Amino acid sequence: MSRRSKIILVIITVLFITVLIWLGKKNKENIVTYDTEKPFKATIEKKAVATGRVIPLEEVDIKPQISGIIEKVYLEEGVIVESGDLIATIRVVPNVQSLNSANGIVKNAQLTYENAKIQYDRNKKLFDKGVISGQDYENSLLSFNNAKQGLNNAKSDLDIIKRGTTAGLGRTANTNIRATTSGMIVEIPVKKGYQVIQSNNFNEGTTIATIADMTKMIFEGNVDESEVGKLVKNSNIEVSIGAIEGKKFPAKLNFIAPKGTEENGAVQFKIKADVFLDDTHFVRAGYSANANIILEKKDSVLSIKESLLRFDKDTEKPYVEIKTNENDDFEKKNLELGVSDGVNVEVLGGLKENDEVKVWNKASKEK
Repeated sequence: MSRRSKIILVIITVLFITVLIWLGKKNKENIVTYDTEKPFKATIEKKAVATGRVIPLEEVDIKPQISGIIEKVYLEEGVIVESGDLIATIRVVPNVQSLNSANGIVKNAQLTYENAKIQYDRNKKLFDKGVISGQDYENSLLSFNNAKQGLNNAKSDLDIIKRGTTAGLGRTANTNIRATTSGMIVEIPVKKGYQVIQSNNFNEGTTIATIADMTKMIFEGNVDESEVGKLVKNSNIEVSIGAIEGKKFPAKLNFIAPKGTEENGAVQFKIKADVFLDDTHFVRAGYSANANIILEKKDSVLSIKESLLRFDKDTEKPYVEIKTNENDDFEKKNLELGVSDGVNVEVLGGLKENDEVKVWNKASKEK
């Protein structure tokens, strides 16, 4: 054999050995062992989360009974008031037409009064002389008193139109805006100089203040239509308030709306729940909150992590692979599942408590 042939043979042999070594290493890399996990007993709760806010159960809007300008506001937001406490006063801006009409009524009443007085004075002298009967005298006295009362009424009406009050009304004067219930003033949306409109059958009127009982709060939120059918009235729930970290307030569901409203393409149903407060935290009206509602609960049931599940492409049924021997051989097992909390899921059938379930896409530490 020539020297050139020997060199070529050596090169081919070296290349052959190199390929064999590379293939051996590649084959070892393809051998992967997987971690396994066993089923476990767990308590699984399926929850719905409703987003909303905490508001007072009772809120009362204080509105004026007369139109005018806010003259003075005596209290501020956050003050505790009793029914009857003075909140603000109003300066009346009289209507020109009503003022003119009232002035005319006063003038007519004055004329009637003066005429009745003249007749009364004349009849009294005649009665004293015995010229007229007692009945005629009494009739003239009645007419005089009626005319006098009519004049006083007309003057009082004119005062009310001018100033919103008159002598003798006292606390009933409608220029004084008073609390109609006890509680905390949570809002005063007006200031001195604001124009306000009276409350009547045709107008809601301007809100001078809002009073609420801050010791009685409710949660008001929305639940998706896919979960509202599982809610049960008077069930216990937990309310988490965003402004108070680490605290969950117990509550009781007391209202589920019979009709939903569409929001962003999804139908939402309003719910309400009584929130049980404590003496440690002051809960302000309008705090954003979430309500955790337990839809279903299973205690100490056989469970696995949801991350271990796979779904058949054809049947879409869930399955796992369990270890069959020490050679890391696995066998497919179809499962029957129950309640899930998003992390763990109840296993109704297909697994035993001692089965070793493959952890997908997670190589063992020995690799």
